[in-house]
Amino acid sequence: MPRVRKRVTDRGVPLYVLERASNKIRDESRAVRAVAKEFAICHTTLYRFHKKRTRLQAEGHDNLPRVGYWSSRRVFTDEQEKNVVRYLKKAADLYFGLCPKQVRTFAYQLATHYGCKFPEQWEEKGMAGEDWFSGFMKRNTCLSIRRPQATSLSRTSSFNQVNVGKFFDNLSKVLEKHNFPPQNIWNVDETGITADQTPDKVVARGGEKQVGALTSAEQGTLVTMAFAGNVIGNTIPPMFIFPHVNFESHFIRDGPTGCIGTANHTGWMHEADFLVYLKHFQLHTHSSPENKVLLILDNHPSHLSVESVNFCRSSGIVLLSLPPHCSHKLQPLARTVYGPFKKAVNTACDSWMRSHPGMTMTIYDIPSIVKDSLLLSATPSNVQEGFRCTGIWPFKRDIFQDREFSPSLVTDRPLAPTSGSPSAAPAASSGPATASPAPATSTSPTPASPERESEEEEVCIVESFSRPREVWLQCWNCKSWVSISSSCSLLWSCNSLTCSCDLHVSYTSLT
Repeated sequence: MPRVRKRVTDRGVPLYVLERASNKIRDESRAVRAVAKEFAICHTTLYRFHKKRTRLQAEGHDNLPRVGYWSSRRVFTDEQEKNVVRYLKKAADLYFGLCPKQVRTFAYQLATHYGCKFPEQWEEKGMAGEDWFSGFMKRNTCLSIRRPQATSLSRTSSFNQVNVGKFFDNLSKVLEKHNFPPQNIWNVDETGITADQTPDKVVARGGEKQVGALTSAEQGTLVTMAFAGNVIGNTIPPMFIFPHVNFESHFIRDGPTGCIGTANHTGWMHEADFLVYLKHFQLHTHSSPENKVLLILDNHPSHLSVESVNFCRSSGIVLLSLPPHCSHKLQPLARTVYGPFKKAVNTACDSWMRSHPGMTMTIYDIPSIVKDSLLLSATPSNVQEGFRCTGIWPFKRDIFQDREFSPSLVTDRPLAPTSGSPSAAPAASSGPATASPAPATSTSPTPASPERESEEEEVCIVESFSRPREVWLQCWNCKSWVSISSSCSLLWSCNSLTCSCDLHVSYTSLT
């Protein structure tokens, strides 16, 4: 029997027509034959439907009688199948979705539990058949098969209503205090680029199971690019960080107009490199204490240097950090720009390999590749959509639905204490911005409190305490301790709107 049954007649009466006719018989006390003639349907069909409906309503059921074709070998009832659909939706929301084979196994187990009659092949294979799964998906068009995006456990557990709520609290207070115009709200993010691209799909010989495409190397060297855009869609020329001891100007000779570059031994963003980018950012935004701008960025240790904080204070740059491991939902550029950008980079690398046969792409060719790719991906509409879909601008606190926080329910854990100084020292922190008790020592430096700039603003002084592979920060006002992964000891002061140094907000508003 084919999976798709072709109807041989269209004589069936729709259910909504029978329901309307039955309502007329009930509400207007009309004869069945008269109503059937009015709706051009068989009076016997209407009589049977109305009789079954009356009986179901008398028994307290709200559902309508079944009409039309009904499979005699169907395994699950409508209600049981709805339960399966609800379960599959919930599992996918929790990032524990079932693949088709697992759904077939689950259907067999459920049918055994309910005592349903099913084909013998289900018992032999321990799962439902492919025909059943195909029909199940066609009956429930609200389901679809999708390739999931890999998401780390840190991201699923950190993106919860508490962290997101604190971020929007800080964003609301900063916007109310400084009243930034849209063109002064910026987002900066880094992304890695390599010369070993993922080839695009190609047209090849029919029947071939494996088709090759040239790449420069099996594993390329990473070059980091820092890029910024604002609410109205304007962008700033990027900065490249090369894995080199010294930076040479010819590294970016063919790069985007106005771009800059630095170099270090890893090719990642370091504290000194971020200070260079802040100066580049200030040059293009013309920020000043009289013309302040808001810069939304990751909560990363490379952004926590004394020099960078002091430069932001003197240049009118207000820093707002995102919660840790939440950039996949709250980072505007990551949401709408970097996806098309990486695809454009792959396509440009394929074109470069075809134009330069026998040659290997190096890291010095990446700026020229990025130049063309940014024009296609970092469009004003894409940048603007990034701020809109994250709820940053226009400001929308409830931009995320409750089901988007469902993955964090799997790893729910109690919040760590944010005040006080317990005597026991916790285990070494594995990531930035983790609220923890104070370290078990009383020899931490206690420098004198600097003078307040204004009695109206609450100044949050942050003290640092360094240990091997961990750094502790304490607020002098609220006495909260925060542990971050770093190798240096920091000391700075910040004009914080609220004295809250828990979790990711230890340097939320720096002016």
